[in-house]
Amino acid sequence: MSSLLRGSEAVDVAVTEDALTVTLSDGRCISAPLVWFPRLKSATASERADWELIGPGDGIHWPQVDEDVSVRWLLSGRC
Repeated sequence: MSSLLRGSEAVDVAVTEDALTVTLSDGRCISAPLVWFPRLKSATASERADWELIGPGDGIHWPQVDEDVSVRWLLSGRC
């Protein structure tokens, strides 16, 4: 496993008007502009706050807007 992925399980998520920020189990935080996620961008604050982890933190799912984001994808930098 690459050192980039070690400890890369999501443990917390914050969505603002401008960004998605994911806190990882090793303490790192990954942020990405919300415009990369049109469903989240157009969602209400309540819908954005309703998220759940996929597996042991491999990704995040927002059931009300049917959006999934992979931690590996965020870490890849190919957004």
